[in-house]
Amino acid sequence: MTTMTRAERIAALKATAAKRILVLDGSWGSMIQLRKLGEDDFRGQHFCDHNHPLQGDNDLLSLTRPDVITDLHEAYFDAGADIASTNTFNSTTISQADYALESAVRDLNLAAAGLARAAADRRATPGNPKWVAGCIGPLNRTLSISPDVNDPAKRAVTYDEVYAAYRQQALALHEGGVDIFLIETVFDTLNAKAAIKALLDLADDGLEPLPIWISGTITDRSGRTLSGQTVEAFWNSVKHAKPFAVGLNCALGAEIMRPYVAELSRVADCLVSAHPNAGLPNAFGGYDEEPEQTGGHLGEWARSGLVNIVGGCCGTTPDHIRAIANTVKGVSPRVPPERPMALRLSGLEPFELAV
Repeated sequence: MTTMTRAERIAALKATAAKRILVLDGSWGSMIQLRKLGEDDFRGQHFCDHNHPLQGDNDLLSLTRPDVITDLHEAYFDAGADIASTNTFNSTTISQADYALESAVRDLNLAAAGLARAAADRRATPGNPKWVAGCIGPLNRTLSISPDVNDPAKRAVTYDEVYAAYRQQALALHEGGVDIFLIETVFDTLNAKAAIKALLDLADDGLEPLPIWISGTITDRSGRTLSGQTVEAFWNSVKHAKPFAVGLNCALGAEIMRPYVAELSRVADCLVSAHPNAGLPNAFGGYDEEPEQTGGHLGEWARSGLVNIVGGCCGTTPDHIRAIANTVKGVSPRVPPERPMALRLSGLEPFELAV
């Protein structure tokens, strides 16, 4: 166990990333499902009288079953993870509205950040720090896509509502002690840009700036996000945030994701991350890719100089993270390219105008 200030942890994060490939943790949903928790586990004492079913709202477990969340953090750290993601994928007022729990959002984020911080500090040593990434998920409503095929202009949410939801989450995660903000599983870049704005605006409140990590999702073999952008167009849309890292996660297994990670590695002038699923889901919604398979793919990416941070998404377990950590150990991290100055814009496609 070690105690460092947040500024010291962030400095150590940047120094360590320059020397070796970092490892993120793996899936939360898949591992929680293995616990076969019931409605009472999700309600606990906090929500025993709540008038809405709560089973499946995994973020609640940070309050109602903190032992489950702590066990997962420690299992991933023991498997070789350097970075823990907080159990806050759906901890916004917009996502929690499905459970009529908008009022619980601040408590969810504070509790989850606190559990991750405590686990990280217990597992850290002076020569081997551990970090916490505040997980900011994509929301269940999108700013770019109509929910009604007969009304393309219709939106289920406004930009101001998305911004406010992300700002509330960011404030609580910051207070809870995270080291990095991880905007992940981005399928709608406009949602992500609202999150980025919320994070950058924290400086106006006098809060310590934290590194920003952005991870998009390529939804299929088209090589595009759900809102239609290619990898390079996505990067052009978010690079103004000057992120610590940018990457891809979810939707695809490593084998299919590789060309898109390679493309991102070519264009991004910051660190590049990848945390794929354990293959594609089977007919029952499960994942069959063995740890050695996932580790083998990511090890090849590392040896090819494509990545700086690796981990797992849906279907990955501590065994997958152990295999990934072992296969990237001792491999030099990717060196970000120095690209020539140019005007780079994006819609669904990238546009570049050389200076």
